[in-house]
Amino acid sequence: MSTGNAATRGTDAFGTISVAMATPFNKDGSIDLEAGVSLAGHLVDKGCDSLVLAGTTGESPTVKLEEKLDLLKAVRSELGDRLKIIAGSGTYDTAESIEISRASQEAGADSLLVVTPYYSRPNQEGLVQHFSAVADAVDIPVCLYDIPSRSVVPIEPQTIARLAEHPNIAAVKDAKGDLYPAMQLMESTDLAWYSGDDPLNLAWLASGATGFISVIGHVAADRLRALRDAFDANDLAEARRIAVSLAPLQRAQARLGGVTFAKAALKLRGIDVGSPRLPITEPTDAELTQLEQDLQEAGV
Repeated sequence: MSTGNAATRGTDAFGTISVAMATPFNKDGSIDLEAGVSLAGHLVDKGCDSLVLAGTTGESPTVKLEEKLDLLKAVRSELGDRLKIIAGSGTYDTAESIEISRASQEAGADSLLVVTPYYSRPNQEGLVQHFSAVADAVDIPVCLYDIPSRSVVPIEPQTIARLAEHPNIAAVKDAKGDLYPAMQLMESTDLAWYSGDDPLNLAWLASGATGFISVIGHVAADRLRALRDAFDANDLAEARRIAVSLAPLQRAQARLGGVTFAKAALKLRGIDVGSPRLPITEPTDAELTQLEQDLQEAGV
């Protein structure tokens, strides 16, 4: 919770420092619930007050609904109210998204992360109807996930403004990076904003965002917590220093992709969460060597 300059909107449902958590797998490819609970506890101990389960970095397209719910229930059972659990429940299919959303609420999620339908390329009216249908089906807050680099279709500002009128749509995870229209929406709506692009974390805080939904936080959650705390205390020089120090991790993520980066970086830190499921692959030996150098350069 913030006490100074950082925004507090949305913290009750989405927290402030969140990681889109990797989904651990056993060597045979099955989900490893014990490792999932352990990783969640580690991230909370490092400063996260929220986790996204079964998001993009959690390999949501290749994790079955039963597996998603088993992980959610296991983390909730073990960690209780030490964190907010945001369930990734969006797909390119509105009916399936509703099913996952309802099941996630029943399993104990505090809120939902619903991505723009990908591949189908709906128009803006289709987006309004899709997100509204999901939000109508549940009683917990929904965070819109705007990531046109994956979904192709952006959620246009006027569409977000319309969706903000829905009582269950409460936040945006922004991986689009268009700060000025977002600032206007923060002023004109009650939506909470979360950085979905680690290189822009500090810029988003300065623009009015509440916090981050991070990938590099798998190995730097404490640094992200320190960054937000410094900003909140009006120590902008320290916040900037921390943000710049994380650049090697951001470069590594951009080079490898979020899933490959997160799982390989955790393994280098002594936390083995298994390999990605295809079509995502492990890094090559050369890529792993470069990643180790990146971690060392970032001081993690």
